[in-house]
Amino acid sequence: MRQSISLTLLAAVVSGSPAPFGATAAEPEEATAVRASPVVVTATRIEQESFDLPLAIDALGAQVLQEGRAGVNVSESLPRVPGTVVQNRETFAQEQQIILRGFGARSQFGVRGIRLYADGIPASTPDGQGGAGLFDLDSAARIEVLRGPFSALYGNHSGGVVQVFTEDPPERAFVEPYVRFGSFDTWKAGLKLGGSWVSGGYLINGSRFETDGFRDWSSARKDQVNAKLVQTLSGGGRLQLTLNHLDQPDNLDPLGLTADQVRENREQASPAALQFKTRRSLSNSQAGAVWEQPLSASDTLRVAAYFGQRSNEQFLAIPLMTQNGLRHSGGVSVFDRDFGGASVRWTRRSEAFGTPFTLTAGLDYDRAQDDRKGFRNELGSKGALKRDEDNLSESWGGYLQGEWRATDALSLHAGLRYTRVDFESKDKFICTTTVNTTGTPLGTCSGSTLPVTATNFNPDDSGSRRFSAWTPVAGLLYRLTPAVNLYANAGRSFETPTFIEIAYRPDGSSGLNLSLEPSKSNHYEVGIKAFLGADTLVNAALFQIDTQDEIVVFSNSGGRATFQNAGDTRRRGAELSLDSRLTRGLSAYLALTYLEARFQDSFPTCTGFCTAPNATVAAGNRIPAVPEYTVYGELQWEYRPLGLTAALEGRWNAKVYVDDLNSDFAPSYFVASARAVFTQRSGDWLFQEFLRVDNLFDEEYIGAVIVGDANGRFFAPAPGRTFLVGLSLRRLF
Repeated sequence: MRQSISLTLLAAVVSGSPAPFGATAAEPEEATAVRASPVVVTATRIEQESFDLPLAIDALGAQVLQEGRAGVNVSESLPRVPGTVVQNRETFAQEQQIILRGFGARSQFGVRGIRLYADGIPASTPDGQGGAGLFDLDSAARIEVLRGPFSALYGNHSGGVVQVFTEDPPERAFVEPYVRFGSFDTWKAGLKLGGSWVSGGYLINGSRFETDGFRDWSSARKDQVNAKLVQTLSGGGRLQLTLNHLDQPDNLDPLGLTADQVRENREQASPAALQFKTRRSLSNSQAGAVWEQPLSASDTLRVAAYFGQRSNEQFLAIPLMTQNGLRHSGGVSVFDRDFGGASVRWTRRSEAFGTPFTLTAGLDYDRAQDDRKGFRNELGSKGALKRDEDNLSESWGGYLQGEWRATDALSLHAGLRYTRVDFESKDKFICTTTVNTTGTPLGTCSGSTLPVTATNFNPDDSGSRRFSAWTPVAGLLYRLTPAVNLYANAGRSFETPTFIEIAYRPDGSSGLNLSLEPSKSNHYEVGIKAFLGADTLVNAALFQIDTQDEIVVFSNSGGRATFQNAGDTRRRGAELSLDSRLTRGLSAYLALTYLEARFQDSFPTCTGFCTAPNATVAAGNRIPAVPEYTVYGELQWEYRPLGLTAALEGRWNAKVYVDDLNSDFAPSYFVASARAVFTQRSGDWLFQEFLRVDNLFDEEYIGAVIVGDANGRFFAPAPGRTFLVGLSLRRLF
């Protein structure tokens, strides 16, 4: 029998369920109590213990996400998940980059190759672009991280699914203001409140974050509001409404540094950043609704819909001479996006041949419409129009997923999905000898002093492309003993290029890069999940992923990245996590990842500034930005008489290469952190204070690399030793 452990670490990391605010660990339960593994929904779309699933999935609970942390970036917590790397460029002008099992590493900004969800609503566009900055960590109950082939049942991606779930409304109303202060004039202040009525409730969190930044020209502000309302319906139904708003005005971007610049002054901004005043303003508002209704004792229907609007203005560092080209899109990128979608899902729990059987079928549709423009960057001011187009991406999907417990010891899982992704671009910026849609006289073109001729012009770059694929997956789980499960799975995924990746052709000619093909991956995985006595949970997995037509960076210069298909790649790796209660209030957590990610074939590429291949990537080179190993460890001590929880954290990452040629690398590093959290309770008042120190030993290391930068500005340095203090006060009603 799996035994129960109730302690702070396992309550947060293993159970994935939020603890009441300010509560220290509950008293130890009797050794004979049944212990549960994390309950997750991302893997099968129904609530189920992760221990009984034939796949790799981890859940981080509210205490891990919120307690003793800034609650601003996913890099604060996600690195504790095996197989997961988060690159932090230390600028809020660039979204943090999540890498799962080596996928997502090519991203120039934001998240690619990984699907993001918030409360069941997509946080990724149909073409695969996403940003974890939308996640409100201060109101998060848990984050689930699914790796491997079963994630293909969510559609267009290769690496996995990351999903955040907001806390449910509390049974007892509360108001909780909180403040945090840290290095570089960093502060965050917010207010969280919740309550309930007879058949429902609400949870609302609003906050403002500001920082001057570790580097010059890296100050930022982030305002965020997240709300969740729940209403219980007749017949056991449930309606959930979510509202989210994010505003990040004029977040400054110091850009990457060369190796020499890092050695000279790691805190400096790139001279180009200061010259062109590189920065980004982002606003995102969205609303979603999820209705779940039992249709019978066996059948459940779920319907979801969402809509939103996103605006982005980004100033890039592009030489004025380059921007002057007739076909160049300028140094200020602006878009206004309307997005939305809907899904319907039916689940039936029944029996097949006398044993439990669950079948889930679903359809989903997602749409994003962009009004995208480009302007000249006149040394920090927005100049003449250089680009004007409407871009539409749509995704249609249908899936069937089932689980059959064939015997008491054996469970079989299988699924099949069909996904179709459509791209369409309508160009409204045309300068030829006979047509001019840019508002300037015939023979000229907005934003350029060059004359329009029969051989030098800006043509109609409209175009469209459709991608589609069937992605099957299957797995089995064998219960070797009540405390040990063995599993194996295999499946196929496909990942389309994003709109940004097809925007430009590598050879510099006009038009979309419609020859770029989706990458296709075959996944294989075996693993073990085991409870070792009453005190330790171990998860381990071995995997191999073979990819065809890997999408890689061809060139990255002048503020413009172009992409191409390489040959085959292979990712082989191992993941291990260990969660254990030791003695006298001590607990420990360890996550290990080994990943060998290499190109199997040689292929031509561009180094420096070019529009034709001038170098060859050798077969056997490592995929850039992917470390060979990562280690995360944590030792926590809890002393209940004082309401104290203290912990030491350590993170060790291997070196990462900066381009496909493996021409340079960011060295390996080890960083340690410490935190102490104090909690007091007095009647209906709950107080919590914390102190956190990151990078205890003041290690100088590179937090992220910019893959393939033609200027050699590959490196984004991370800060040295930093401090953070926090205070929260909750009043219960």
